[in-house]
Amino acid sequence: MEKKQRQADFHYCERIIKKHSKSFYYTFSQLPCEKANAVYAIYAFCRTADECADGKHSSQKKIKLLSQLKKELDLFNNQEELDKPLWRALRHVFNTYDMDIRPFYDQLTGQSMDLTFTPPNTMNDLEKYSYYVAGSVGLMLLPVIASKSSEDLRLAVTNLGVAMQITNVLRDIGEDYHQKNRIYLPKEVLTYFQYSQSDLHNSLINDNFINLWEKLAARAELLYNKFLLSIELLDPDSQLPVCLSAHIYRGILDAVRNNGYQCLTTRNYVTKENMVQINTEVNNIFDLREGDALTVEK
Repeated sequence: MEKKQRQADFHYCERIIKKHSKSFYYTFSQLPCEKANAVYAIYAFCRTADECADGKHSSQKKIKLLSQLKKELDLFNNQEELDKPLWRALRHVFNTYDMDIRPFYDQLTGQSMDLTFTPPNTMNDLEKYSYYVAGSVGLMLLPVIASKSSEDLRLAVTNLGVAMQITNVLRDIGEDYHQKNRIYLPKEVLTYFQYSQSDLHNSLINDNFINLWEKLAARAELLYNKFLLSIELLDPDSQLPVCLSAHIYRGILDAVRNNGYQCLTTRNYVTKENMVQINTEVNNIFDLREGDALTVEK
């Protein structure tokens, strides 16, 4: 009975990631079952937090929902969690892996920053915010994907999370502005490239916009590269799926480029066909690496 309940709880979490992030589901479903389930539970928590702050509710309702989620996390931290699928699934994850509760609280801090949104002044401001909403997720996942590593990979997985969040910002510029009245592009970058709020309001794509977009994209790509330098320090069974996740998410940047930088009126994404292509390319890299290792052994 307990096993059936656990399977049902993780299936609940799996449905959430499958519905809301096809790219993450595509990659992390390739992990061994127990690790995949752990990722699904972590994602379900983050998605719940995101919906508290970004759902179609009044500001007061959002504050109340986020406060309630924090109280539930407090109960979980005190071993007194509510009898709900999410918390039952997370308890199993915490019992299985050497988890740290701090990044879960950091995630709630990040969502709170959206409730009292202030446009970032500098790249440092953007990256600080990106840590709370996405770098924290890397730290949540770390005990699952690097359970046997003796290296300190906290900076590496934080880099990946920040890179993914900057990618989100670059993908969602128009949506964030027109639907949420938010500008995540740092003021110093907008000023430097002489791109005004009026230009953004008019969905103007010119050389100034492309140059500022590429400025942020270069930072994201540097952080992706820094993370990928550490990929071989992850658990062997986690290296390929996590590497694939990084490459597919990075592919969003190329999707925007290939669409003429039209991210002000259009939502860009990596197509299923491109996911399969990236999957093949990454698998080939791993096959070559394993082949080299075999050659050395001989």
